[in-house]
Amino acid sequence: MIYRGNLTQNENRTIAIIASRFNTLIVEQLIIGAKESLKMQGIIEENIDIIWVPGAFEIPLVAKKVSENKKYDGIITLGAVIKGETDHYDLVINASANGISEIGIHTNTPIVFGVLATDTLEQAQQRSGGKSGNKGSEVALALLEVISVLHKLEN
Repeated sequence: MIYRGNLTQNENRTIAIIASRFNTLIVEQLIIGAKESLKMQGIIEENIDIIWVPGAFEIPLVAKKVSENKKYDGIITLGAVIKGETDHYDLVINASANGISEIGIHTNTPIVFGVLATDTLEQAQQRSGGKSGNKGSEVALALLEVISVLHKLEN
């Protein structure tokens, strides 16, 4: 048997978007893309909550708390970490990615990683609605697909 997620039957889904305030101009564009995609797939605006955190490093802790309350069908994480002149970039993106991954594994809550890791502000702009599309939109669709395939595996 082959199992594939699809983008149907989303009317009653509830989604949490955990967004980093750091690099807000980029993250706001990612949120717009995510919300537009969710709404296009039938999720009503009232079922989409946005939870702001200071930076990408704080996303995993809040995602863990959100997943534990079982209010949401899935979690989208959004942020932008832009490389600077120090190793801080590597520490933040690695901690964020590893922490977000652990949340999904240990809580069985569908969660997707939408934290951009770029070398420049221009690259982040391109990935948040520019020539490279909007990664917020892409991860929103990926979340719906993961929710769907997990639901199929449960039945």
